[in-house]
This record gives sequence, C-alpha cells and structure tokens, in this order.
Amino acid sequence: MVARQDLRAPAVYVLQTLVVAACYYAGGRLGLLYELRVDGSVVSPIWPPTGIAVASLLILGPRIWPGIALGTLLVIAHLTSLGPTTLGLLFANTAAPLCAYWLLRRAGFRTDLGRLRDCLSLVFLGGFAAMLVSSTIAAALLVVSGDLPAGRFWSVWLPWWVGDAMGVLLIAPVLLVLPRVRSPAHWTRWKEALALMAVAGAVVPFATQSTGSLLFIVYPLLIWSALRFELPGSALCALFSSVLATAAATEHSGPFAHVPDMQIMINLHAFNAAAALTALLLSAVVTEQHNTRRSVEQACQELVEVLEHLTAGEALPHGRPQREEGTGAA
Repeated sequence: MVARQDLRAPAVYVLQTLVVAACYYAGGRLGLLYELRVDGSVVSPIWPPTGIAVASLLILGPRIWPGIALGTLLVIAHLTSLGPTTLGLLFANTAAPLCAYWLLRRAGFRTDLGRLRDCLSLVFLGGFAAMLVSSTIAAALLVVSGDLPAGRFWSVWLPWWVGDAMGVLLIAPVLLVLPRVRSPAHWTRWKEALALMAVAGAVVPFATQSTGSLLFIVYPLLIWSALRFELPGSALCALFSSVLATAAATEHSGPFAHVPDMQIMINLHAFNAAAALTALLLSAVVTEQHNTRRSVEQACQELVEVLEHLTAGEALPHGRPQREEGTGAA
C-alpha cells in the first residue's frame, strides 16, 4: 500500500502541474480577447492568468510553480517568437504569484475568505503589492532590450500592473470560494438566486452598452449579491460586470464610445477596481457578522443546556460531586 501511494504521488503532482499550465494558458487566451491600445501599446485590462496562478498556489502549494512557468511560456510562445526577453518575462510572471503567496501566508491568510482581514490581504498584498514585481521587471526588460522606448516606460508599466492586479482581485476569489459553495437550505433562496441572475442578465448588459454613463446601476446588484449570497454571489456578479464592461471598452461602445483611449483605460480600471473592492469587502463584513451570530447562538445554546442541568439538580460534567444529605461535619 505504501509503495503504491509513493508511485501515485509523482503522477498526481505531474497532473496538477499540467492542469495549472493548461488553465494558465486558457486564461491568457481569454485575456488576449480584450485588449486596449494606450499610447501606442496594447494592454489587457484584466489578466486572468495572475488570478489563476495565485489561487493555484494557495490551494496546491508553492510546489506547483512549474505549472505557472510552463503556462507563461505557452502564452509568450503564442504571442511572439521566443527570444532574449523570454527568460525575463518568464521569471517576472512566475515570481509575482510566488511573491503574492509568500506575502499572504506571512499575513495569516485563510483561503475561505471568511474574514475582512483576508480580503484586505488579498487586495493589498496579493494584488497591488505583489503585482509590482511582474509589471516592473517586464517593463524594465522591454526598455533594456530596445523593444520599448524609455519615455514610454510608465505608459506600459501602469496598465500592466493594474491588469495583473485586476486578475487577482476578480479571478482568484471565484476560484477560492466556488469549491466551498453549499446548496441553500431553503428553496426560496434558489428563487432569489434565479431572480438575481435574471436581473443581472438584463441590467448589466444595458449598463455596459448604454451610451449614457449608467455603470453605477450595477452596484445595487453587487450589494444585493453580497448581502444575500456573500462572497460566492458577489464575486461572480463582479466578474460578470467587469467582463462586460471590458468588452464594451475594447469595442469603444456604450459609455466608452467617443472617449479618448487614455480616458477609457482610466474609467474602466476605476469601475473594475470599485466593483472588485465592493464585492470583496462588503461580503467579508457580512460573512463576519453571520459567523459572529452563529457563535453567539451556539454559546447561548450551551448556556441553556448548563442551566437545564443545574435546574434538574445534576452535577456538571467537570464539577465536584454534590455531598449527600446528613454527611460531613456537624
């Protein structure tokens, strides 16, 4: 039995590595479908591979990093021929998720995202801080290799950093929370979920395709999903809204029509960041309140049981035995 398990472990590791690489590559292909041209550079407003990489490391551990490196290599090979900058880009896109994993573990991060501090850590450590590694190394490498003029360093660095961070904020929570989704206890919650899906399916496309600035009408849906379905609902709603907004921005339609490219990038990143933060932080507060209420209810139930034992004259489980009548000192 031990020998069979020892033989099975390497096979499982190889399979996990290949699955991570395939998911990373698929996420990269999806991210390349929506690109913006800013100051002569083509950038992806949401880069899903970073969220896939961070979630994979948190779920499977740091030993899965070769899958991230292999996925990065496949994406680079799809974009351009392999050259001197390939190794640097490979290092940058692999080091950033590993840095996010290290920072989150140092902060005591829990993958269930049931605490406000976990969501704040994911946003500021796993997203904004760790993704500085990939954007800085990649932009500097392009300047050094001559592929990017030095004067356009910041015009590439900023969209690269925000795109990687949005991948973590929008994709990683969905991958971390979905395996823990449980069926609602009442059929009425299913009806409410269907109602939310129907409303979101009508409101979000309208908001992202309307020529007026109506993106703000998405936020009541994010609040509704966070209050009633916590992070699983709000994360999916935020991802759905951001994907449709990004599609409208890349097509220069809806609220992004007849708007300069730089303004499109600013408006889109502001909306995506606000949607992700609303979904994460509000749902975390709601989850903490629900957990506190369950703890109080459990404590009250235990107190009621203790009082029932005392009322019945029974000894407590760890208390001293009662003295019998007529014994003891006179």
